[in-house]
Amino acid sequence: MSDTIGMAIMFLAIGIYLIGWIWFLVAAFRESIWWGLACLFIPIVQLIFLIVHWREARKPFFLQLLGLVIIIVAIIISPNTAHR
Repeated sequence: MSDTIGMAIMFLAIGIYLIGWIWFLVAAFRESIWWGLACLFIPIVQLIFLIVHWREARKPFFLQLLGLVIIIVAIIISPNTAHR
């Protein structure tokens, strides 16, 4: 039963993270096609875009961060099923 709840929380967290990532890419593509393509294919450019365009990128960034935190917490509190 707890495994099902843990998996549901994990899928929800992954969904939150993906929504934030897509929102971030949309913000980059709205700035220019070059920012969007660079953020899509070169990961370090996402950090540069975040710093340069903080006002546009902060909400999707924090949504990604929320998803990542939930994923980490779910992994930490989930029972280790590998040793059963």
